[in-house]
Amino acid sequence: MSFKTIIEPFRIKMVEPITMTTEVQRKKFLEQAHYNPFLLNSDQVLIDFLTDSGTSAMSAAQWAGMMEGDESYAGARSWRRMEKVIHDLTGLKYVFPTHQGRAAERILYGYLGGKGKFFISNTHFDTTRANIEFSGAEAIDIPCIESNDTQSEFPFKGNMDVKKLEDLILKHKPKNIGGVILTVTNNSGGGQPVSMENAKLVSAVCKKYKVKLFLDCCRVAENSFFIHQKEKGYENKTYKQIAQKMFSLVDGAIMSAKKDALVNMGGFLALKDSSIAEACKNLLIITEGFTTYGGLSGRDMEAIAIGLEEVFHADYLLYRIRSTSFLGDRLHAMGIPVMRPIGGHAVYVDAKKFYSQIPVEQYPGQALVCELYLKGGIRSVEIGSVMFGKYDDVGKLIPSRMELVRLAIPRRVYTQSHIEYVIEVFEKLMEGKNKVRGYEITYEPKFLRHFTAKFKPV
Repeated sequence: MSFKTIIEPFRIKMVEPITMTTEVQRKKFLEQAHYNPFLLNSDQVLIDFLTDSGTSAMSAAQWAGMMEGDESYAGARSWRRMEKVIHDLTGLKYVFPTHQGRAAERILYGYLGGKGKFFISNTHFDTTRANIEFSGAEAIDIPCIESNDTQSEFPFKGNMDVKKLEDLILKHKPKNIGGVILTVTNNSGGGQPVSMENAKLVSAVCKKYKVKLFLDCCRVAENSFFIHQKEKGYENKTYKQIAQKMFSLVDGAIMSAKKDALVNMGGFLALKDSSIAEACKNLLIITEGFTTYGGLSGRDMEAIAIGLEEVFHADYLLYRIRSTSFLGDRLHAMGIPVMRPIGGHAVYVDAKKFYSQIPVEQYPGQALVCELYLKGGIRSVEIGSVMFGKYDDVGKLIPSRMELVRLAIPRRVYTQSHIEYVIEVFEKLMEGKNKVRGYEITYEPKFLRHFTAKFKPV
């Protein structure tokens, strides 16, 4: 039988203190950070939902494995362990370690990109888009039509629009498509999963036109859980077997190991094509390090090898998805407009609906991010027109498709009482939500502006 209470499938044997702050203190901290939570110090934050990247608590087995790290420059046994685990998971022949996912993106998309090239994705995340655009190429998002309705219960809103994919390939010509990127789960699209059926259809189109398909697989274990639970024909497959099936459909994969490999630093690039692999190997050596460490220490590689196996444990994945759903479902029941159904790594609040009085030009997501910090010390991130908005030729904002705020939950870090506290903070926000006003940007860089932009209240 199942119980209502979610029990963490682990015991705590080491703790880290949280600095408790008052609303008066947080008001001062937020002003000093120019109303951008990225610019806050970590000890000014009570609950840190800024990102699930690199924020996991590692297991006893991972910490023990780190003590066996082989720090040899070339041919370290720690690399061989990591490589073996990745080969077993992905089935891809050429594997390169990188210090994190965006390093792999820079290498692969920098090589395949350039002016006149196009990359197509269900939704590019921020660093993916930045690396593509930095090369001079264009990044195009084609999420499935079901993703437009944040309140529908369609189970695979992370899917790619397959008809649009084929239309775009024909429009821009196959030779000009740098690559098609399937992101699982679809982070910028509300953390929604991609079905195996959709992955198969996307793969078939890419094969038809001889276009390379890459899997952004940093949350592939969480995506496998949803396929197991919601897609017919996979209920008797293990989570790992489901992931292996998805890898079999692609020409390569990029992973930020800071998510589903349960580590604080690391990533990899895995490829099928020998000529692309050779070019990427050369770029890796020039910019990251030798091919058997790629910017990682031996101890990091040991932790990744162990984490990539632990993440597929059934008890862990059930706890991970259920605990995230608990928060999302409670907020939904309170009347908070959250992206439905709840995804695996985060709860996404529809800030445009929550603060309907704030126009998109005044960034309702940024307003919600600031209010969450002021009222409860919760650090979150805007995924809307601050992160993805652009300007037209006369400087007018071209808004993002959605104005979301992501509560990204670190893996194995917070307990049930922390989540209950977050729910109480939202209750406070509901009380005065109609009085909240928006923000304007006072400083922004050309790329990835959300990291360092500065704001002021309108």
